[in-house]
Amino acid sequence: MTDRSEHPDFTPYAGPAGGWGSLRSVAEIVPREGNAIAVSRELLRQNKVDGFACVSCAWAKPANAHPAEFCENGAKATAWELTSRRADAAFFIGNRIADLRQWPDYNLEEQGRLTTPLRYHAATDRYLPVAWETAFAEIGAELGTLDPKSVVFYASGRASLETSYMYALFARLYGTNNLPDSSNMCHETTSVALKARIGVPVGTTTLDDFEHCDAILFFGQNVGSNAPRLLHPLRSAVKRGCRIVTFNPLVERGLERFTDPQNPIEMATRGETRISEQYHQVRAGGDIAVLMGMCKYAIEADDRTGDVLDHAFIAEHCHGFDAFAAAARATSWDAIAAASGLDADAIRSAGELYITAKAVIGVYGMGLTQHVHGIENVEMMVNLLLLRGNIGRPGAGVCPVRGHSNVQGQRSVGITEKPELAPLDKLKAQYGFEPPQTKGLNTVEACEGILDGSVTAFIGLGGNFLRAIPDTGRMEPAWAKLRLTVHIATKLNRGHLVPGEISYILPCLGRIEKDVQASGAQSVAIEDSTSCIHGSVGVRAPASPDLLSEPAIVAALAQATLPPNPKVPWTAWVGDYATVRDAIAETYPQFFADMNGRMFTPGGFYKGNRARDRHFDTASGKAEFSVPAMLDAAGFDDAPGRFRLITLRSNDQFNTTVYGYHDRFRGVKGTRDVLFISPADMAEAGLAEGDIVGLATDHKDGIARRLDGLRVHAYSLPRGCIGAYYPEANVLMPVSHHAEQSFVPAAKSVPVRIVH
Repeated sequence: MTDRSEHPDFTPYAGPAGGWGSLRSVAEIVPREGNAIAVSRELLRQNKVDGFACVSCAWAKPANAHPAEFCENGAKATAWELTSRRADAAFFIGNRIADLRQWPDYNLEEQGRLTTPLRYHAATDRYLPVAWETAFAEIGAELGTLDPKSVVFYASGRASLETSYMYALFARLYGTNNLPDSSNMCHETTSVALKARIGVPVGTTTLDDFEHCDAILFFGQNVGSNAPRLLHPLRSAVKRGCRIVTFNPLVERGLERFTDPQNPIEMATRGETRISEQYHQVRAGGDIAVLMGMCKYAIEADDRTGDVLDHAFIAEHCHGFDAFAAAARATSWDAIAAASGLDADAIRSAGELYITAKAVIGVYGMGLTQHVHGIENVEMMVNLLLLRGNIGRPGAGVCPVRGHSNVQGQRSVGITEKPELAPLDKLKAQYGFEPPQTKGLNTVEACEGILDGSVTAFIGLGGNFLRAIPDTGRMEPAWAKLRLTVHIATKLNRGHLVPGEISYILPCLGRIEKDVQASGAQSVAIEDSTSCIHGSVGVRAPASPDLLSEPAIVAALAQATLPPNPKVPWTAWVGDYATVRDAIAETYPQFFADMNGRMFTPGGFYKGNRARDRHFDTASGKAEFSVPAMLDAAGFDDAPGRFRLITLRSNDQFNTTVYGYHDRFRGVKGTRDVLFISPADMAEAGLAEGDIVGLATDHKDGIARRLDGLRVHAYSLPRGCIGAYYPEANVLMPVSHHAEQSFVPAAKSVPVRIVH
């Protein structure tokens, strides 16, 4: 087993996002994963109307697609799924789980696609093949002995709308609302804050708005690695005169400059487009202060002239403006500068750009949501947009960039732990049962339940839950005490290697593969970040003839667990996914009417958004200004030797999936064991480039958490802020360190100390 960390290389990358660097990266992974011809053919179908929806990010799919409508990471995801490698029965028979736990995450997934259902045998410490029928019967029998309130039904963001609908119904028929999902780890903060302030839990922009905006504000979102296809509309916007301002602790290449790989002239001349006109390195947790400063600038400019704010919009559509305006005026520039880590003039410069733009989009990612006071971050973004009427008109709005390709969609069809967000009365009438009314467990609460023993079983619809969650050093021993663990998956990951007393891996078809059921070849639907619904059709031969589709697995588990219900046609649904879509349309007619007829609309069919139409479904019936009680989102005080740890994704990964060891944009190759730190902080701490150090959590609960073996690397960061890779650094993050109200792990400002 080769550990690439033995030969690390730190060479700064001078190139832009996109360009030849992106093409070289794609050219490297496609042959490495095998099936190069098949992958190349599929890339031409990726994100096309008659093709498949990318299995990576959730960025919008245009009606008029580029010839190659995929990005570098999207190509990696496709090659990863269509790999020629196989983790077959022989692999598991030949490897003990204790030995596999010593492998790096990358090597585990590089074994390839799972090919057969597996059951853990404790006596041999191996997963061994099991018949599908036996697995379903045994899982169903075990679930029948457990209290439904002790069972967690987790869903990652890749499952289709059809699968997600069936999965949520299965859980509620079983008797629980324990339906946490990957939103709980990233954008639940968005869902809570936007729902309270503008009446919808999602963004208000569509792809068309990027053709009409005058300015774009970016906060805490690394477009170059996490949603690179967004670079195309950004480039077009800049070319027509749109101005972009970015606030982020790290300077990310995708928001600096971009070369369009599909533009022959730019590629031939190595031309670049400058993306951000202003780039401000706010300190981790300083975004409330930045946004308050921009609001203060706009309000005080209006106090002088009377024509800066949209007074008509505020009077007709907003509530709470006077209290917020008074708070903004009363907040000093000294306090704003201290909390943000920026010079007040830099914030005023951004404020001036904002008030001179007619239509502004506010884009953000987990740099806003993953803080203790992440709710206030998002609310402040709403405050700023409301001041000039930048919600509910062309070219303007709030735009949270979601992660996995259907993470927003699965919430739309019922995967939520909050009963008030699911149409329980409708489900009761439709399927003739009494849905559970008590709140279920979110991700943090599920972790707490596993730690204290109140959770006894975990069903995972995709994902790598045990690796993605906080406090992994405490969670893994507790996880092994679970009575039952079931993983529906395409590849082996670390979470599978900590089996419960009874544990199964159920391998499924991937989205790119042909799914043939009783009525013939099937298609599925997904929802993108802009609330547009897209059809997706796989045509590649399955990785193994023994694979079942996700809907088939969910239906079989439900039938093995639940008493018969003639109103729930599991078998018919599996035979024809169009019938599932009819059921979705019946449950959610306001969003999914005629879903079958519209799902292959070019650009997707828009689900609708009342806030976009300036109908605000809040308690007051208006958009709500809010007054933050703090300027620092971190949730802990600064202290000598205490740093704010920012967990980072590499350019060579997507969420927990690591495609390789080359974080090209940051100039790191051959290792993920890195501590990014500013030269000034490095000098003050007495460190030198290449030193090997550890990090220890500096949290009030007194529990020791430590990550060792990190190589010190000087990098441009605000003072007091350091960076390390996710998910490796999750061991440092306490389960209790999460956003208030939304319970999202606060991974963008974790209190730590450097130790030797």
